[in-house]
Amino acid sequence: MGYTVLLPAAGSGKRMGADRNKLFLEFNNVSILIHTLRVFEYDQMCKHIVLAVKKEEQEFIEQLIFEYGITKVVAITEGGTERQHSVYACLKVSPSKGIVLVHDAARPFIKQSVIHQLVEKAQQSGAAIAAVRAKDTMKKVDNGIIQETVDRESLWIIQTPQAFQYDVLEEAERLADEESFVGTDESMLVERLGKCVHIVESTYDNVKMTTQEDLLLGEVILKNREREEL
Repeated sequence: MGYTVLLPAAGSGKRMGADRNKLFLEFNNVSILIHTLRVFEYDQMCKHIVLAVKKEEQEFIEQLIFEYGITKVVAITEGGTERQHSVYACLKVSPSKGIVLVHDAARPFIKQSVIHQLVEKAQQSGAAIAAVRAKDTMKKVDNGIIQETVDRESLWIIQTPQAFQYDVLEEAERLADEESFVGTDESMLVERLGKCVHIVESTYDNVKMTTQEDLLLGEVILKNREREEL
């Protein structure tokens, strides 16, 4: 059982405070993008990688892929104005009609074991997403005033990858496109179809590289994982 991963990589570095695509920033002397691509390059279950990028950045990204020996990238398409549009663009050029994963290109620390659980669950049920349990007390607030304390036992913090049977995701993306609906993630689009989306418990170090502090955290996580492998 294999899968294709779709990576929207047409973002910017605004929240990172960078003057370029944050995926080109480095920790441990390697760009965030390459760290993420290596996760799937080294996973035997991953058959194809599809990227959505900015047109003006495509040549540079192709150079990076060649320089670091990433062989599973089978298609690079132009990204859209919203992340959702980039995912749909990837889906349209995907060579596989089996299980497809959507993953934030700025999350380089997803574990293979979680990926494989997602693929298995999506194969069985149609849709599965990575998430971790909320650890802190959660409050519902309106106009700066607490309205209620929410039971955190039922709350999960959503991550990526999000895994789907191709037909399920294609229908969800197509319907959203036809109705000009923009969701927060692919799971939301699938939920609109009335389909069940299952949770696979992930790890708290599957962080998204969003701020300068995240780059420092990334170096720590990488060093810890290298020690675990010794």
